Amino acid sequence: MSTTWRVPVGSEETTAVFEPAATSAGSGVFVCAHGAGEGMSGRGILAAAATMRARGLDVVRFNFLYKEKGSGRPDPMPLLQKCFTAVVDRVRTELPPSRMIIGGRSMGGRAASMMAADGFPCDGLLLLAYPLHPEGQPEKLRDAHLPSITVPTLCLSGTRDGLCRRDLMEEVLKRVDPRFRMHWLEGADHSWHVLKSSGRTDADVQDEAGRVTQEWLSQA
Repeated sequence: MSTTWRVPVGSEETTAVFEPAATSAGSGVFVCAHGAGEGMSGRGILAAAATMRARGLDVVRFNFLYKEKGSGRPDPMPLLQKCFTAVVDRVRTELPPSRMIIGGRSMGGRAASMMAADGFPCDGLLLLAYPLHPEGQPEKLRDAHLPSITVPTLCLSGTRDGLCRRDLMEEVLKRVDPRFRMHWLEGADHSWHVLKSSGRTDADVQDEAGRVTQEWLSQA
């Protein structure tokens, strides 16, 4: 059964939803942040939450403040991180989790990765479709902080992701901590959608992501 929280963020507040794992695996809690174009109830976040819950993770979804207010313009990164921190603090108070995994889709995962690089206390980092660069601008890499991440990290990206060119990410991977694991989802784009001609379905991609995450959790 899900539980909805109102979480203070400075003088404002946002909504977070806690959903327990669909199994009794007890792998920890995944605080999952949304991407720039969707809120906590977007298709991508709901699919990711269902996938991870099926693999034994409790999931907390939440809105960044701009989405809570119905805006389409993302908050500055410091405010994104302030909101993320407030939600994690609430999770620690309400549950508390045996293992705290932070991350999320695209921009949300990027915010979590920057927090982890700055030493934010967590047990792992789960990045779903990390936005290594803006669409069509591969020269503007968002990689400077990645080598500073020292917690176990799993990054799941599609081989057709227009925001994460594989050859560029492979070069970045040469500079990251050994506990940073990269897994490529064959044929998937930034939304983890695959073409019919690939012979795969979007459900296949989600299942693969869940399986790889479960394996990573057992080893991290």
